Amino acid sequence: MKKLRRLLSVMLVALFVITGCSIEGQNKDADKKEVSQEEKAKDGDIKIGVSLSTLNNPFFVSIREGVEEVAQNENVETVITDAQNDSSTQNNQVEDLITQGVDLIVINPVDSTAISTSVQKANEANIPVICVDRKSDEGELVSFIASNNVEGGKLAGEYILEKVGENAEVIQLEGIPGASSTRERGEGFTEATDGKINLLASQTANFDRAEGMTVMENLLQAHPDVKAVFCQNDEMALGASEAVKASGKDVTIVGFDGNDDAIKAVEEGMLSATVAQKPQEMGKLAIETALKYLKGEQVEEQVDSPLELIKK
Repeated sequence: MKKLRRLLSVMLVALFVITGCSIEGQNKDADKKEVSQEEKAKDGDIKIGVSLSTLNNPFFVSIREGVEEVAQNENVETVITDAQNDSSTQNNQVEDLITQGVDLIVINPVDSTAISTSVQKANEANIPVICVDRKSDEGELVSFIASNNVEGGKLAGEYILEKVGENAEVIQLEGIPGASSTRERGEGFTEATDGKINLLASQTANFDRAEGMTVMENLLQAHPDVKAVFCQNDEMALGASEAVKASGKDVTIVGFDGNDDAIKAVEEGMLSATVAQKPQEMGKLAIETALKYLKGEQVEEQVDSPLELIKK
């Protein structure tokens, strides 16, 4: 009996020793993994996935250029994808980046709700996510980098009031339904103009130049006395300007983004103004913020990119 008790005691001690060593080894491995991640960032041995909503829009091309500039200077590998304004395509591309095991993913969502599932999958895979220009409605983000879209919408609304006065008949062309920028720019515009204008229509043209022209043509026929239109991006504004030009009417047109074509159109009198963002700066900030985070440095939950109203 004594021998049996002694044997059991010896076995229990051995079990505790083995378990303790195992836990200690796991902790050391975890510490080693954490250190190696920071070392990778310091050594430039980092791969960052970048999912852009579309590269058919000059605004997002500028974001890509900012990303590539910093990535090249910091010797960081990037994998850049183009969702072509399709939420399903973007979700598939982000999931592919997760499978590749990238160190961090920068996402410019097509749709802030639709991208949520992919952001959550990245969270589950312990891959940090940064959003640019548009936010994800759900999931954990390291940082969100964008202009203050609400303030930009207010700038546009205040400028239109200054140009056409109160009680004027106004139209709004909205962006992609579900995009955070669509909601926020509309919110700011409403805040500035609510009760001060006669809003004849607020209709989507999906941030697209061709759709902007078609929608504006139809709205001009339905509302021939319109005095101003706020377009939630420059592409729609440039399309709307073609429709207005063909109609021969005098309509104040305000865009949003400040891309090269829009600034030129303001100078030539085709557009009245544009709320200018700095997309290339957004791209730079995205990679700079990513590298800070991967090096273990603290980053801001939201980084505001500056806005400027450009008018002739």
